[in-house]
Amino acid sequence: MKIGVPRETKDQEYRVGMTPDGARTLVEDGHQLLVEKGAGLGSGFSDEAYAAAGAALVACEEAWSAPDLVVKVKEPNAAEIRWLHAGQTLFTYLHLAAAPETARGLLDADVVGIAYETIRSPDGTFPVLAPMSEVAGRLATQIGVTLLQKNQGGKGLLVGGVPGVPRGRVTVIGAGIVGINSVRVAHALGAEVDVLDVDLRRLTYVYDIFGGELNTLFSNRANIERSVLESDLVIGAVYVHGRRAPVLVSEKLVQRMTPGAVLVDVAVDQGGCIETIRPTSHSNPTYELHGVIHYGVPNMPGAVPRTSTFALTNTTLHFVEKLAGLGPAEALRRDPALRSGANVWRGQVVCEGVGESLGLPWKPVEQLIA
Repeated sequence: MKIGVPRETKDQEYRVGMTPDGARTLVEDGHQLLVEKGAGLGSGFSDEAYAAAGAALVACEEAWSAPDLVVKVKEPNAAEIRWLHAGQTLFTYLHLAAAPETARGLLDADVVGIAYETIRSPDGTFPVLAPMSEVAGRLATQIGVTLLQKNQGGKGLLVGGVPGVPRGRVTVIGAGIVGINSVRVAHALGAEVDVLDVDLRRLTYVYDIFGGELNTLFSNRANIERSVLESDLVIGAVYVHGRRAPVLVSEKLVQRMTPGAVLVDVAVDQGGCIETIRPTSHSNPTYELHGVIHYGVPNMPGAVPRTSTFALTNTTLHFVEKLAGLGPAEALRRDPALRSGANVWRGQVVCEGVGESLGLPWKPVEQLIA
């Protein structure tokens, strides 16, 4: 099979969908790799490394239009979608529930779109979403506490405090992988931490691993309101499989926060769980609204591409091998986790969460690959 690896075009996105080692594995399996020139430079992989692995170095359009399978990191833009042709398979993060134009473009292109973020193992975990959630969760706190500095526009607070001075307060909404990694950094810095979730078993787990040294709260309207208003940094860490993130922090609540407080919404690529959040970029990451600093970069792990690329491709290569070796239909028939990653299939939405979020009809992918 021909496999294309284009260069990422999102603002300051330096990750790449495949390492030279992954390319070598696929070439040795008999596949043809078409890697766009310069695709790996941001992650520290030279063109020569891909060539030595047996990949062909090609121009941008060829990396998109020639392959049977396109493997990348972030969702395609409108120009890239126009290079796709009917029957191709696109394997990447898509986040279609909050991107109706991208969804319509892929449907019109008559391609198979398999999204990293909806691949779900039988045990309920998200194996491809997990490593980037770990990175984004840790970055969320790291970035948030930096934005609290006065020279960054924040209230001028050191979250760990010093002897004789109160610590800062960090609220994390969601105790999944993003949330627990945000908590890990906030706790290590000495902050007073609230973590909220609707899963009491998850809250028990978080309470136990941190020795009870934080506040675990059931996520309801009253607890969210109290925690947000008392916090210096609020991190949105909510994910619902395939769907738009629920709005849990209203604009009215943001208006009541203390000036110079910071909001970081990691769920922004799924629409965000904070009503006032909007996507920003690494070039212009923040904006102020109601006196509160908002950070809404949807590709946070792109800031640490060397770490992120290795972490991501450790999980994706296994699935790429299946898609290339068996073809998309047979690969999905055999692998229920990969099957759950299907979002669009030849003009049809096949992910329930995407269909419901966008108000589009959907069919189970099992009906189309039977």
